[in-house]
Amino acid sequence: MAQYDEEDDYLDDEDEGGTRAPAWRDWLLKGALAALGLGLGFLVPYVFYLNHQVSERFGALQWQVPTRVYARPLQLAPGLAMDAQTLKTELDAAAYRDDGKGAAPGTYARDGGRFTISSRGYIDVDGRVAPRRVQVALSGGQVASLRDADRKQGLKAARLDPARIATLYGQKQEERRLVRLEDVPEKLVTGLQAVEDRDFSRHHGIDFSGMARALWVAVKSGGRIRQGASTLTQQLARSGLLGIGKEQTPVRKFKEIIYALILEARYDKHTILEAYFNQVYWGQRGRQAIHGVSAASEFWFGRDLDSLSTEQIALLIGIVKGPSYYDPRRHPERALDRRNLALDKMHESGLIGDAEYQRARAAPLGVTEAPGLLAANRFPAYVDLVRRQLAHDYPESALQGAGLSVLTGMSPSAQAYAEGAVARTIKSLEHKTRPPLQAGLVLTDVHHGDVLAVVGNRDVAQPGFNRAVEAKRPVGSLLKPFVYLLALARPDNWSLATWVDDSPVTVQLGKNRKWQPANADNRSHGTVRLVDALAHSYNQATVRVGMKVDPKRLSSLLRVLAGIEAEPNPALILGSTDQSPYAMAQLYQFLASGGEIQPLHAVRGVLDPDGKLLKRYDKAPAPAQEGDSIAAHLITVALQQVVSSGTGRQLLGDGLGRLSPAGKTGTSNDGRDSWYAGYTGDHLAVVWMGNDQNLETGLYGATGAMRVWSGIFSRLPSAPLRVSGKGLDWQWVVGSNSTDAGCPGARRLPFVAGYAPPYQPCTFGAEPGPAQEGGGWRSWFGLPPKREETPQPQPEGETP
Repeated sequence: MAQYDEEDDYLDDEDEGGTRAPAWRDWLLKGALAALGLGLGFLVPYVFYLNHQVSERFGALQWQVPTRVYARPLQLAPGLAMDAQTLKTELDAAAYRDDGKGAAPGTYARDGGRFTISSRGYIDVDGRVAPRRVQVALSGGQVASLRDADRKQGLKAARLDPARIATLYGQKQEERRLVRLEDVPEKLVTGLQAVEDRDFSRHHGIDFSGMARALWVAVKSGGRIRQGASTLTQQLARSGLLGIGKEQTPVRKFKEIIYALILEARYDKHTILEAYFNQVYWGQRGRQAIHGVSAASEFWFGRDLDSLSTEQIALLIGIVKGPSYYDPRRHPERALDRRNLALDKMHESGLIGDAEYQRARAAPLGVTEAPGLLAANRFPAYVDLVRRQLAHDYPESALQGAGLSVLTGMSPSAQAYAEGAVARTIKSLEHKTRPPLQAGLVLTDVHHGDVLAVVGNRDVAQPGFNRAVEAKRPVGSLLKPFVYLLALARPDNWSLATWVDDSPVTVQLGKNRKWQPANADNRSHGTVRLVDALAHSYNQATVRVGMKVDPKRLSSLLRVLAGIEAEPNPALILGSTDQSPYAMAQLYQFLASGGEIQPLHAVRGVLDPDGKLLKRYDKAPAPAQEGDSIAAHLITVALQQVVSSGTGRQLLGDGLGRLSPAGKTGTSNDGRDSWYAGYTGDHLAVVWMGNDQNLETGLYGATGAMRVWSGIFSRLPSAPLRVSGKGLDWQWVVGSNSTDAGCPGARRLPFVAGYAPPYQPCTFGAEPGPAQEGGGWRSWFGLPPKREETPQPQPEGETP
């Protein structure tokens, strides 16, 4: 009755006052309308602003994808120099796992020297390389056999996908690999919805029933939050537009809801899910944020998406709720509980059967001990060289965050052995009376000119000054082989057997200026063969030869072979030019390659985000001309004598005689700089060791840099150096004549075919005949042509 009385009273008031309502109601209505107007006035443009942000970030589904830098693929072939430890190093660097089976892509099994390897597919400079399962047998320091493990057929060669060595990020260090929704495992797509958002296909961005359900579950569990209330669309909005790691506030939650509604209004469910799997935050390593499910799979398990097990999929689903809180490396118990909850939901929804459910719950977490993704730059010296070589075609801004794939020539095993050799050698040499030592090193492949390893600092992970490229120091005796190279280009006048005078020498430099270089041991050695003058690095003999061939020609040769600009003064003969290890590696590449002019390259090619080749840098060099090849081989024989009987003979004591290496030591005045350049049948390495303040170190080439070289090649598989007999005539010589092999004191040396000294049975006779020579770079310096003569066939030969 009271209610009706009040209504009557209300009607009476209206009748008495006409149609006007009480004043307070009028003010309330006006206030509400005003508030609504203000709200709409703010909300409408605000929603338009947020809509613009959504369009800008998600409209084309484009994110800042880092540029990735890869090592070279590991090529396996019967006869290739390889041992089990090196192969394991290569596989570990490329994130292969030893699972005892080698059946799934990215896994291998090892039984002593036998490996079964399942490679992943990848794109190389010459196109896509399909995944393959191979069996490799190692024996005697090389690949004994290579077979297709599925077809049981022998293979001539196989390539394994390369290791990732660096990442070039943009403004944000976001690690991401874009995937299509179709490439995400069905268990992951459906399982994520079962755990995080079971009504995803029906709601429009926010799920009120889900909120109520989460509240009810929390009440039943005593207040413990076991089920999230945010939809997948809200999570996408939170990670993609609001950013991660910020405290949740009512304002942020309101923006998240508006973003979610806009996303649902603009895009279909397929697009939203695909964006989710490419954007959502899944972990952190230092400054490196892991976004998207593909990067998360590599980060947590070191595996590709399509190779994940049920329990690993469940763990990814579980930790997306809070990657820091459920971090399986730091909080394994929390992660296990969350993973098992995800498995429960997947089982309840029928995604997995009873047997798989029980197996997966009993399985360990399965995460790798260390994150599967590299930090931004693990190899700063090598990546610095990569940047330098790309700078002409790709400015820094065009590389960072561009999603490119930079394919390099790095060998992870060679890089590891080089870094280890530098660290061990410096540790063994440093003492209180010696200044702090530094090192620079470049290691190359002699067949193709690939740069396999670079060390620019004793602290190999330290960025900054790259001594392999930037440190220019006096090279000393490293130039002597090129002095003799020019001499041997005149076979009418010079050969390895030629006698040269190693007595005090005076060079007139100008008015009242003289140069009188001495030998390192301050002794003269009389008349010696040219090969011995080089092997023992005699200064006086080298200066005599160098002045006859002319320092100007030496300067020109350095420019042609390595782009080195050096003043053509007499002191250049003994290495009075400051050069970097990289420049000297480029110079020695001519000798190590057998006379080919091979431009060194760290970069093999660049691919766009779709895997299309943009530019290739590893084009095969032109074959060596006959004259170049012969000259390079003659010097190589002499440099092998450096190791067998000269300044590098300690390498024999280190057990490296099996490689028949060629090399040259170098030392600057007062022992400030120690150098060694040496090569085998597969590899060249140039090493510098010294002090940044140019202080005396007391080291010679053989006691400093050569120790690093020895440390590398004691571990790095490499083919022995064989000198081909093509164009060479090997003869036994005594005095100035060729003679019989059994003649006392006879030595076996190579000559340019047709220019061997006359034969005398164990006697001394006439000197070699008149001038003749082949083509190649000799003609660039106006050297005489070789006389036409039919050479006699000669057997293959090498130094004894």
